[in-house]
Amino acid sequence: MNKHEKYVITINREMGSGGRTVGEKVAERLGVKFYDKALLKALQEKYGLSAEEIERMKGRNHSWWADFNRIVTAGYAMSQSFYRNGLFIEPDLLTTDEMFNTECEILTGIAESESCVIAGRSGFYVFRNHPNRLSILIQASMECRIARLMAKRNISRDEAAERIAHVDKMRENYVQRYTGTSRYDTRNYDLVISMDGKTEDEVADLILQYIGNND
Repeated sequence: MNKHEKYVITINREMGSGGRTVGEKVAERLGVKFYDKALLKALQEKYGLSAEEIERMKGRNHSWWADFNRIVTAGYAMSQSFYRNGLFIEPDLLTTDEMFNTECEILTGIAESESCVIAGRSGFYVFRNHPNRLSILIQASMECRIARLMAKRNISRDEAAERIAHVDKMRENYVQRYTGTSRYDTRNYDLVISMDGKTEDEVADLILQYIGNND
């Protein structure tokens, strides 16, 4: 990945690994925006965006991104309502084909306009043919994930383990349905990192070092 040209970094992560925080830190240090599921959901719910509506925006206005970017910026503030104590409250909602197509349109529109870091949402698949992308998977042992979730949400071990199992299954089903592959297949990524024994800052440093060595 060449950070001197327009790029996109995608981060897939396991729940409780701290991967979202890592993504935010990487984006902050690179001076680019961070996008995730909460933002996309806020945009779709607030503005009723669809793949067809985005296509209409493109068709009627050569500077369609300026209009779209204003919506994205407004949506970012709303997306924070999907978090509690810094953790995403993941809704148990079925993703439709239309929602997936809309998300793809939003993500590709963002990446066409600016360098960015994108967490989740099958970014490794959406940008698999992007000429300047870095795909990352952040994992952690189950013990590490459970401990982090217990501390962050002040819940019991059993509750944390149950929540992780539920979200793992939901995310894997999503990825398999819309990409035909597994989010655990390391061939989908350029870089796979274990969080065990590392802080979010240390992992962000590792990613920036990797980018610098491959720049």
